[in-house]
Amino acid sequence: MQLNKGPIPVNQDKSVPLSAYIELTKPRIALMVVVTAATGYFLSTMHNASSGDMQQFLIAMLGIALAGGGASVLNQYLEQDVDAKMERTKNRPIPAGIISPSVALYLGVTMALSGCFLLLFYVNLLTAFLTLQSTFLYVLVYTPMKRLTWWNTSVGAIPGAMPPLMGWAAASNTLDVGAWILFAIMYIWQHPHFWAIAWMYRDDYERGGLKMLPVVHPDGKRMSRQVIGFCLLLIPVSLIPTFIDMSGWVYFTGALELGILFLAYGVKFVRDKNDDTARTLMRVSLIYLPLLLIIIAVDSAIDLL
Repeated sequence: MQLNKGPIPVNQDKSVPLSAYIELTKPRIALMVVVTAATGYFLSTMHNASSGDMQQFLIAMLGIALAGGGASVLNQYLEQDVDAKMERTKNRPIPAGIISPSVALYLGVTMALSGCFLLLFYVNLLTAFLTLQSTFLYVLVYTPMKRLTWWNTSVGAIPGAMPPLMGWAAASNTLDVGAWILFAIMYIWQHPHFWAIAWMYRDDYERGGLKMLPVVHPDGKRMSRQVIGFCLLLIPVSLIPTFIDMSGWVYFTGALELGILFLAYGVKFVRDKNDDTARTLMRVSLIYLPLLLIIIAVDSAIDLL
């Protein structure tokens, strides 16, 4: 894999700002990883009638965050040549020459391994294994696949959906059906979310040589089927927790309404594919997931009262 066609000019000033290192870890993605993992942890304690352990919870979230941040750093190390070509990413720390590729590689490996070892020694083997698998899939499978096939999104959605599994395993050292339902919801949700992003930045992805669906099939027909199909599938799957005693009817009602709303904006995007409708769908997806997780967590807690 060719990482760059020439040396990236690196800032000779050794005092690299802390903000550059933070940016390299993609903190917004790391926050989403921690939030979804924490939801899995909380629901696992509810499902298994466990009070949980605050110290273990904090260590688990730290380990998962470290591994997730490390994976993001390694992703940018491998895609430094791509990032340099794209308007959206050309000012990231590596292509901008703020942080050298070698430093980024060292940081990414250190963070990823530290997170996994922290989980192994202070949480449990299952959580460490899931986190390692997620990191491996994201860095060494999904990242290179982006240059080869538009199916990269469906593969990348696997590690993207694993944080609830990690959180669930951290609390109970097992994976019940509830954990897999959370995984399924996260997996399905990512498709319309990322197709909206891919449509907005399709020209940028093409410049970078990434085989995203709107680049490979620019007419948008296949993407439209994907968006509607996954939005439709998300509705019944998101309702399953009510029928396995994982949540109550408050969640059922909220999940149904959110699912219909998400579908409506998916239909709006498909009918009129432009950057504005894509951006709206992306924003709705970012409202949908946190609200769904809040509702299921609150409803599960109420059921125990």
